[in-house]
Amino acid sequence: MTDRCTVKFGVDAVPYAGCDSWASNGFRTTGSSEEHMPVNDVDREHDAPMATVTVVYHSVHGHTRVLAEHLAGGARLVPGARVHLVEIRPEDVIAGRWHDAEVLALLEHSDAIVFGCPTLMGSVSAVFKAFMEAAFTPFVTQAWKDKLAGGFTMSASQSGDKLAVLEQLAVFGAQLGMQWIGVGDMPGNNWSGGTRDDVNRLGSWLGLMSQSHADQGPEQAGSHGDRITAQRYGERIARLTQRWVNAVPYDTPRMTEHEARALSASLRETDDAPAALTGA
Repeated sequence: MTDRCTVKFGVDAVPYAGCDSWASNGFRTTGSSEEHMPVNDVDREHDAPMATVTVVYHSVHGHTRVLAEHLAGGARLVPGARVHLVEIRPEDVIAGRWHDAEVLALLEHSDAIVFGCPTLMGSVSAVFKAFMEAAFTPFVTQAWKDKLAGGFTMSASQSGDKLAVLEQLAVFGAQLGMQWIGVGDMPGNNWSGGTRDDVNRLGSWLGLMSQSHADQGPEQAGSHGDRITAQRYGERIARLTQRWVNAVPYDTPRMTEHEARALSASLRETDDAPAALTGA
């Protein structure tokens, strides 16, 4: 495990700028966009005001973690976005109750929170449900009211009743007074020329859906299209957070069905497609 002033994303461990202000609380994050950035309210490199997006998730075998990492990667593309990636761990659930005051404090200081977990038996995972129930304090204090929110889920089946999980997450956000952001992409893989590598190939808008084969490990989590959709969703959330928090100008990107199909076709030509795409 990295020390409390270090975050891990990909291969290299790097210090995060929040260490100076958050280290006393010992936040356990697994990703941050604050690499080599001074602790202040302005992204001086891009001359942009700061906004904090936290992706909080539970993953059983690592597949949902891959989705969370790509979503956080898309959010990091937005100037001024300070992005945290926080895993809800089963060892923090004791006697059926989850508790981590440090994580809850980080979420209270976030401008947007994105919730994610696998779909298990048509519901959120037990570990993530324990986290949701632990949000009773921000519920009664309205600490998360008017923060932005979003959600994502993963299953082995094409459907797997993932919509039920996104509905649970959206209702959870609504009870906390949060403003929900859905996926903004046109549907993919809904015509004879479509493939599983299309953007939004499962046609989900309430939140992000992904599907992984049950006999494959997290290194093959989701499809190429799912991972690109996660990046685009993360970028969308971060841009809207900047608009919501800092009144940063935002031009709503729109795309026709023909343009969406052309975009998906262009993405199939590369295994390393960029997340900053027209229509994000």
